[in-house]
Amino acid sequence: MATFHFDLVSPEKMAFSGEVDQVDIPGAEGDFGVLAGHAPVVAAVRPGILTVISGGSKQKIIVLGGLAEVSDKGLTVLADVATSIEELDRAKFAETISDMETKLKEKEGSELDRALERLDHFRSIEHELNTTALH
Repeated sequence: MATFHFDLVSPEKMAFSGEVDQVDIPGAEGDFGVLAGHAPVVAAVRPGILTVISGGSKQKIIVLGGLAEVSDKGLTVLADVATSIEELDRAKFAETISDMETKLKEKEGSELDRALERLDHFRSIEHELNTTALH
């Protein structure tokens, strides 16, 4: 399988940089996979789990929004936050979800819609983290 260069950058660090076989991205308009030779595209990234496949192994990284750009140089994801599943403090993540639920009462209109959508994405991440097999 052909490889391509992938960089995952967050404000805190370069979370990943290297040659990969495939990257599956939680896109704002739907999840999508990137392989070598993918057409150029810029897409919004929603909170979710990004999967990096390289040499038969999979690495899962939680991203909390950002932008993905596919070009002839490879794939770059600029993530608001990027944390490997191993580094994630699950108790703190659950507390964040609880805080989001509490703050819903303060929101209305389109602000409430955005808050509910973001909460749904966080709950989806938590659900995937709590499943028995993260392949």
